[in-house]
This record gives sequence, C-alpha cells and structure tokens, in this order.
Amino acid sequence: MKFILYISVLSTMLCSCGKYLDVVPDGVATIENAFTSRTTAEKYLFTCYSYMPGHGDPATNTFVAGDEFWLPYPQTPQFYYNDPFEYLARGNQGIVNPRLNYWEGRDGGQPLFQGLRDCNIFLENIATVPGMQEREKRRWIAEAKFLKAYYHFWLLRMYGPVPIIRENLDISTGVDEVQVKREPVDSVFNYVIALLDEAAPDLPLVLENENDEHGRITRLVLLSVKAKILVEAASPLFNGNSDYASFGNPDGELLFSSAYDPEKWKRAADACKEAIEACQSAGLELYVFNPSVLSNPISEVTATKMSIRNSVAERWNSEIIWGNTNSLSNTMQALSQARVDPEKINNAGARSLLAPTLKIAELFYTENGVPISEDISWDYENRYAIKTAAAEDRYNLQEGYPTASLHFDRESRFYASLGFDGGTWYGQGQYDDNNAWTLNARAGGYSGRLSVSLFSVTGYWPKKLVHFQNLLQPGDGGGYSIVSYPWPVMRLADLYLLYAEALNEYSGPSPEAYKWINLVRERAGLKSVEESWSTYSRESAKYTTKQGFRSIIHQERLIELAFEGHRYWDIRRWKKAREAFSGNIQGWDIAQQEPELYYRVRTLFTRQFTTKEYFWPISEGSLIRNKKLVQNPGW
Repeated sequence: MKFILYISVLSTMLCSCGKYLDVVPDGVATIENAFTSRTTAEKYLFTCYSYMPGHGDPATNTFVAGDEFWLPYPQTPQFYYNDPFEYLARGNQGIVNPRLNYWEGRDGGQPLFQGLRDCNIFLENIATVPGMQEREKRRWIAEAKFLKAYYHFWLLRMYGPVPIIRENLDISTGVDEVQVKREPVDSVFNYVIALLDEAAPDLPLVLENENDEHGRITRLVLLSVKAKILVEAASPLFNGNSDYASFGNPDGELLFSSAYDPEKWKRAADACKEAIEACQSAGLELYVFNPSVLSNPISEVTATKMSIRNSVAERWNSEIIWGNTNSLSNTMQALSQARVDPEKINNAGARSLLAPTLKIAELFYTENGVPISEDISWDYENRYAIKTAAAEDRYNLQEGYPTASLHFDRESRFYASLGFDGGTWYGQGQYDDNNAWTLNARAGGYSGRLSVSLFSVTGYWPKKLVHFQNLLQPGDGGGYSIVSYPWPVMRLADLYLLYAEALNEYSGPSPEAYKWINLVRERAGLKSVEESWSTYSRESAKYTTKQGFRSIIHQERLIELAFEGHRYWDIRRWKKAREAFSGNIQGWDIAQQEPELYYRVRTLFTRQFTTKEYFWPISEGSLIRNKKLVQNPGW
C-alpha cells in the first residue's frame, strides 16, 4: 500500500504535447519520500492529474457510441482502434470484458478508482511537505479535491450509483470492510458538490502563470464544471427516474429516487449564473474571429464560419473555460480531415474516417434559424433533390456543381461544421475565400473512397474540428502538419446554453432564458429565438411554452456543440436515447458517380438502443471479487 507506482511530470507547454507523462524513477520511492520536498510533492499532484479521461480521444470517450459519427467497418487497426465503435455504437457491449472500462481501467478506460486512491494519498500527506507556503498548499489541496470530485462524477455519469471513496482504507482493513457497496446517486452528487465547494475558495480565478500552468484547474473551471454537474443531477436520467425505482443494493437500500425534485433545477440555475458571472469578471466572451490576421480579406459569410470553427480549434481563445492539455486534438483532426487537394490524394494523414451521419446534417437549422422541417420557406419534402449551386452560393458551395438541396440555404454552423460533396473548405494553405478548396466526394472524386480504409462512409466530414491552418503534405503517404489545440472540455457557449436550459426547466420561458441562447445564436449569424420562430416557423408559438422552448434549447445544444463530445451524454441525461439512438444510421450512396445515384439515402446499420444501455455494465470479475456490488439493471 505504501509504494508509489506512478510519479509523473507535467509537461505544461503545448509544444511539448501538454501531456502528463508517467515516469517510473530509479529504485522504489515510498510515500514518505514522495512528500519530502515541494518538487516531489508536485510530481505526485501531477500523477493525480494523469488519470484525467481523454476528452478528445475517440478511443477513450464516447464519440462513436451514439449516432453522431459512423465508420467503415471493420476498420484497419493502424488507423483507428475498433473497440468503442464495435462494442458501443454497434450494440455489442457485454459484462465479460466491457469496453471503455473506467471501473477497472481497461479497454480504453482510465483506472479512476486508482486515481481516487492517489488523490487521497496526496491529501493525506501534503501537509507534511516542508518549505511550502500555506497558500500554495491550499491551492494544491483544492486541485486534488477537484480531481477527486471529477473522477467520481465521470464514474457516476457512466455507471450510475458508485461507491464513494472518501478516504483510503488502512492496510490492516479486513476483507469485509474492503468490499464496498454502491451509494445512491443523490448521495454521490451531493458528495461531489461538497468537494467542489470546499475547493473553490483556494483556487485562483484564472492562471497567474499561463505559460507554465496551462491545463491546471482554476476557479472558473471548477464553477463551470459544478454547474454542469448540477444540470446533470437535475436532468431526467437522475431526477425522478422511475425506470430504476426498484434498483437497490443487496441490503435493500434503493439507489435511485423516483420522486422528481424541481428544486434541483433551481440549484443548477444558480450555479450556472455564478459561473457565468465569474467568467465575465475574468474577461471571457464568446469568440469572434478577427479577419485582420489574414493576408487576404474574406467575406462576412466566411468570417462567421471562422468564428464558429475557431471557437473550438483556436487554442486558448476567449471563450475556452477548460482546455484539457492531457487530451490534445491531433487524433480527432486527422480522423476528421477530408482530402481537399486533388494533388495530395494519397496523403495518409487525412484519414477521413469520422463520418457525421445524415441525421446530423439534417439537424442544423435553415438560414432562418429554425429546423428544416418547420421552415415555411424551405422545401423539406424535396431536400434530397439535385440542385446546382449559383454564383451567390460560392462561399458555401462550389459554383456550378450539382449537389443535394439539403445543402442549400442552411445556417452558418452547417457550413462551418460539415464538409460534403460540393461544399467549400476554407484553409489548408489557401486563404482566399473566393477560391477556397472544394470537395468532390462522388465515386472517382479526390475526396471520395480511394482505399479500403480511409474514407467517409456517409459522405460528410466534421470540418469544425480541423484547424484551418493545417497542411496536407505532397507525395505518397505524405505527412499532415497539424495545428494542435487542447480539447475544449468546456467553453462559454456550453455554459450559456446550460443556464438557459436550467432557467426554462425551473420556471419556464423568460426573457432571461432567451438572452443566453440568443447570444449563442447571434455569434452564428442568426436572429433571436423569438423573431425566428414567430416569422419563419410553422410552430410560431413554440418558444412560448416550457415544452416547446425545451425542444429548441436541446436542438441548439446539439447544433452548437456538435462533434465536441457532448451529444451522447446530453441525449442520455434527457432520457432520449431510446428514440435517438435506435433506428437507421444513414448516409449517401458514396459508391456512385452520378449525382442522381450518389444522392440516394443509404442505410448503413440499424440498431435498437435498450434501457440497460443507459449505464455501463460492471464486469463479471468485479462482481465476483466484491460481493457487495450489484450489477446495473438489464446486464
């Protein structure tokens, strides 16, 4: 129990990849000598950070677990790790060897219970370190408490009720005491929030030394994450979920309350407001692209799209609350990059694998800021018909190129977020938006399927995740120069939309709730919710009711945060997964060359999401070792 298995060094400079690197020292260090100096204690703190989940890694998060992306199957392992896609998206998860196993730290999952143990070791021993200022000790303690809270939350969101690891057990603890049981979800949420409240006063509002400390937890991060956790606790999956009314421990203790508590939304709204006010006092604001950094002028249309793309891909921009330096964007960018240059079609760096589904392409609004099925001026029934782009479409579509009507007259986030056949792709060394790259994704086209592995199976690409200054290199198997960024775990637009949601759920539509969603829409070049629905929607009064405004907020979140790792978790907490994740996964018929054949809807897979999939299974091995554990229902 007293051996330190991990002593880590934090690489804080982004150019050195921003990773928390595990380093095993010569000989064996004991806990006592790990806390004999400030330097060794700091290394142990960074060990606690090293368990942070890979938010931006599709092999360790849930990007391919739902309906947002699809992949060619089976995939060549050198280009993509198949397990999350095969076992989660295709419905093959099981109890013998669960994938993304964060309970035991296997098959893509971090060993979070081990992380909790190391956080406890740190908290038990930091007081003994000589020569440190008390202010710095309190800050480090607060960071460890945040990490401890966040690891509990990650497990809770994934598994439902989990054991609370308040402190480490003594080496002399008996077998019965070692076997711990799961605790009710409300108890776990309350414990997590209590830890965050303890930590908040001792964290700096913002980093005092950004060059050396990027990735460290600040009070802004803590307050924003607290708001997100309280929204999760108030949401239908955890607030009055009758599906789990009889789910309990072997001793009869129930783990879910089936009683809905509206005050949880009030608590969430208050936390969101506090976090927003802290962000404002720190100078954070929604990111807007500054075209003056470019050598050539760009259109207002392109500038708006760059504001949307760079709110994610521009590292440490004005709305990034938490960028995880332990989870860089390189893999996601490579998997998302389409082949846009016909002279560099053999570039293996452009893996072109993460393919947004047709459902996602239909999710974005029309240019009038309402759903395509509601817009009174948009031809929804003929959305798959062929139409040729005109000169006025040139900033979004290739002039004179036939493509689907679905791709016309859409909002800026559609064009900023998605690459598609006949669409434009600003960047890649070509910074003239009158002559931007275009995609030719039909059979035989330079963006289409050219090998057995590297292609978009739906005909779409998540352009939003790719930095506009990335460069494909020439030659067979040429390199790919990536402008890396820490994964944006939380940005200001996310927080604004959480606040609008919490306000609506507690007290219904209001000018205050409209305000925060409208700020996000304004950055995307859209009119307010009130004006857009009143003027353009078949459901003109939709925003005036709690249920209608809820639907608007949900869709706004799914659009604004598309491809950033939020959709799967949001749809689960709303208890919409059985509807959203069941049915046909669809794309275009990418094997066809003629537009009339290419733009036929093709079903790639059909699946049925079941109630049991709301929570991960605990492995059989864990249940055998710990008789006090009970399996999640349905597994």
